[in-house]
Amino acid sequence: MLKLSVLGLLQREPLNGYRLKQQLEMFMSCSICVNYGAIYPLLKRMEEQGEVILCAEQGQETGQCGKVYEITPLGKKTWYQEMLVYPHESWVNARSRFLIKFFFFGQLLPEERVQLIEHRLMSCRLRLAEKKALEITDDLYEAKLQKRVVEVIKSEIEWLVEQLQTEQLLQNSFNQKNF
Repeated sequence: MLKLSVLGLLQREPLNGYRLKQQLEMFMSCSICVNYGAIYPLLKRMEEQGEVILCAEQGQETGQCGKVYEITPLGKKTWYQEMLVYPHESWVNARSRFLIKFFFFGQLLPEERVQLIEHRLMSCRLRLAEKKALEITDDLYEAKLQKRVVEVIKSEIEWLVEQLQTEQLLQNSFNQKNF
């Protein structure tokens, strides 16, 4: 998920590790945990794989140099493929990955956004059915938590339905303009 996020941010502008960490924390802290111990090795691997290049070194106020990274065409292709994939992963990771993808929705076509929302909506509905099928417990706190989980899933479903309706309107508008 960190790689997807870094590549998405680098599509907007070249950044150094410090600015990447700032932006990741500002916009995606609800989805991923960010630390320099993960960012710099990731940037090094992505540079070795040809997904980013070191485009400059900036002098910083502290007198240290900051390496500025830029996404390559291969990095853009990797990002795009990662945006449209549906990996088999835990519920928590799938939710985090969707939120990260949603952050970058402006860089996708309307029909791609619709597909991603529909897939997430289907996953949420399946998860809700699983949670509702659970046997009710006698433990007060476990029961309260189960109830809260169901409420959160229902809330996400409502939000996704709203987003899907908006995207479908945008898609229809987009399709009419292209005829």
